[in-house]
Amino acid sequence: MTQLPASHALVLDGLTPIPATHVAAIVTSLEMHAPPSQAAEPLPLARIDADLPRYRALYARVGAPWLWFGRARLDDAALGAILGHPDVEAFALAEGGEDVALLELDWRVPGEAEIAYFGLVPEAIGRGTGRRLMAEAQARAWQRPIGRLWVHTCTFDHPGAVAFYERSGFRSFARAIEVLPDPRLTGILPRSAAPHIPLLGDRDPLTPR
Repeated sequence: MTQLPASHALVLDGLTPIPATHVAAIVTSLEMHAPPSQAAEPLPLARIDADLPRYRALYARVGAPWLWFGRARLDDAALGAILGHPDVEAFALAEGGEDVALLELDWRVPGEAEIAYFGLVPEAIGRGTGRRLMAEAQARAWQRPIGRLWVHTCTFDHPGAVAFYERSGFRSFARAIEVLPDPRLTGILPRSAAPHIPLLGDRDPLTPR
């Protein structure tokens, strides 16, 4: 974990300076404590936890526009250890022979499930695919004996993400600030990723040169 200097300490009533080498987002966590009453129409999802190249390719297509990099920074051993866990399942949704959506479910905490990753490739957004995939995600998650299903999103994600999750039956319960090194500067993601998030550079303008 990167330790920021005292000059960048969190201000709870005002602006907190963030180094140009870092990015900051507001993370919203949402939860539900009972399965939806309406049954989902089954989707033909394919398990891809054992296929790391396929997982990585889909993760990049879905996530790079929104600055996803948590899985991209892991080597194959670390990623394989997560996806190979018996309580983690990763799926791809294919249309026309091409993967268009990613779903990853995590039951590693007893009594609950997390939608760890959920997203569509850019060209699949706005066609109702997300709604159908969420219904399938909820149905699969509640097949196990859980009392809570939760998910998180942040201000880097699609601006309609929180509203989408709320329409799907989730309710917000927590908020946090996440500050991380900009993955476009560390080489994890291309510099062209997530153009809606300004790329400030590799020097901190608040630090004397």
